[in-house]
Amino acid sequence: MKSKNVMSTFAQNVFDYNKMKKYLPLKTYKAIVNTRENNGKLLPKDVEIYADALKKWALKKGVTRYTHWFQPLNNFTAEKRDSLTSLNKEGNAIVKFRGKELTTGEGDASSFPNGGMRQTFEARGVTNWDYTAFSFIKGDCLCIPTTFCGFNGEVLDKKTPLLNSSLALNKQALRILNLLQFKCGRVRSVVGAEQEYFLIKKSLFDKRRDLVYTGRTLFGAEPCKGQESDGHYFRPPTDDVLAFMRDVDDELWKLGIIVKTEHNEVAPCQCELAPCYSDANDACNQNQLIMETLKNTAEKHGLKCLLHEKPFDKINGSGKHNNWSLLTDYDENLLEAGNTPKENARFLLFLASVIKAVDDYNGLLLASIASAGNDLRLGGYEAPPRILTVFLGEPLSETIKYALSGNWRCGTDTLPKTLNVTDRNRTSPFAFTGNKFEFRMVGSAASIADVNTTLNTIVAESLKQFADKLENETDLWQGVKDIITDVFERHKRVLFDGNNYSESWLYEAKRRGLIIADTVQSIRELSDEQNVGLFERHGILTRREQLARQEILFETYCDAIRVESAVTCEIVEKQISPYVEEYQRRLAKLIYDKTQSDIPVAIEKEKLNGLINLHKDLLNATADLKLNLTQAQQIKDTAQKAELLKNGTISAMREVRKYADALERICPQDIWTLPTYGQMLFGEE
Repeated sequence: MKSKNVMSTFAQNVFDYNKMKKYLPLKTYKAIVNTRENNGKLLPKDVEIYADALKKWALKKGVTRYTHWFQPLNNFTAEKRDSLTSLNKEGNAIVKFRGKELTTGEGDASSFPNGGMRQTFEARGVTNWDYTAFSFIKGDCLCIPTTFCGFNGEVLDKKTPLLNSSLALNKQALRILNLLQFKCGRVRSVVGAEQEYFLIKKSLFDKRRDLVYTGRTLFGAEPCKGQESDGHYFRPPTDDVLAFMRDVDDELWKLGIIVKTEHNEVAPCQCELAPCYSDANDACNQNQLIMETLKNTAEKHGLKCLLHEKPFDKINGSGKHNNWSLLTDYDENLLEAGNTPKENARFLLFLASVIKAVDDYNGLLLASIASAGNDLRLGGYEAPPRILTVFLGEPLSETIKYALSGNWRCGTDTLPKTLNVTDRNRTSPFAFTGNKFEFRMVGSAASIADVNTTLNTIVAESLKQFADKLENETDLWQGVKDIITDVFERHKRVLFDGNNYSESWLYEAKRRGLIIADTVQSIRELSDEQNVGLFERHGILTRREQLARQEILFETYCDAIRVESAVTCEIVEKQISPYVEEYQRRLAKLIYDKTQSDIPVAIEKEKLNGLINLHKDLLNATADLKLNLTQAQQIKDTAQKAELLKNGTISAMREVRKYADALERICPQDIWTLPTYGQMLFGEE
């Protein structure tokens, strides 16, 4: 009975094809499907019919408001809610929702991140209906996915570049498939974004200023146990976490999102969920809804969901594994070995396009996952290192060796069948896992729009270069073989199947000339002429829009470090220092009382002196941090400011933490009332 009820609620809050069939005339329904799947054009009358049908469905669901739901240039979504009701000239309340309300809206474009493209007086921004995404309901509000741009057309969101990149990828992939004489009308990138997160008690979260303001702990001595013995991994969830997971399931189910997998992760209090695959645009929308649902549902259960990449020091951070692949409109996976010689040649050509793209645009890919939070995660514990390489696995590597041996006649000979029997190499940042690539460097709090826009675009560029060459070949299959051979020879430096954590690999990566860059260095890649030209060539972003995004990333980085520094100083002065002074008074009184009774106090005096010296070191380090932060704030150029914050302020913060954590270890628990790692992660009393 429960199963039947669950099935009846799936996508109940989504105006999907099933709802469209019910509420739309057949002709309009077909026009909508054609527009969504084949980039067709909707007639004005179809837009009006669709808007009316959407309104009727929403009203039956108890909706009172609607919003143009968009994704500005941060990692969040935005919505301005308008009432479905208005007044007519007689003063009566009426429901009003027409094609105009559906297709276009207005927001304040100067108040969102814009990288200098909009001035304060240039306020007007425009939202435009994204007809490729289904509308959905949250609470009593109808959410219409839209793009967002400035009044003069400047792209101010993350959805528009993603949609543009999908068009570019489709265009170049079809060129290749047509040359190879494969029947296909559309190629799309599909994505499955695994989401990691932490759950802690809200009552403890509320007592930590650092978690409240920054999403991560800026202080905290190591508990007696960390994640030794991997005791949390795949363990059955506790009853409270299980209840939370079921409620998350229910809410996502209503939005048409299926959580395919859920489990406890390695770190204490860490979990992961993985949804089903969908088109890149849908996957991006769904991941935003997943993050929002995780946070909202946690609150209802007296929990707090932490999506920061490194909420706790010295244990695993949280990532978002971006599983990316290519499908045709016949559901053929272009990254899967086929059953015929031509299918195998096609597979190797598309595989080569990805490898070439990762090598040619290594720095740009690193920029797509760059953030202050991710800097703390990458290269630590389970997270991949900063060196971006591709793992293929032994079976595929052997297949490639055979293809390059000279014994293979492209298009006529069958290759050894590539099977997904290799170890998955969890240390690899970009791993081939059978019929997809798993990009493991994406941060848990990030929008997946940036990384998939970049992946789509750089692979489109590889395919463009292949198609340009093949269109002028007299011997097509020899040309395909030449391309495959050339790519695997010229770009083999980016292939690595070994242990990415080993010290020897670091030296080898440097020898190969691979990029090893932090966030500040990676952001600089966005203004590289090769990268600017790439996005302009494929119609993704203009030079101005690309440089604006670079400025926003620098601003975001600087803001994150500035807030963390300010909170660090505040916690020291308002919480930690008073704790230490209280303990000093307690020790001083103990020494006095013992002295009055002629009891030896050498040990207590030594303890007090040590406490005083540590406290002094803490205050001096905090003063240095304040000075460093003041100097950084005087710099106007955001790139220069980011460099100073990276090289000075972050080190100063670590110094403050070193002394604070040492003091936590020696102060009694009744004095140190700041929730500890032991309390937050293990429920220690």
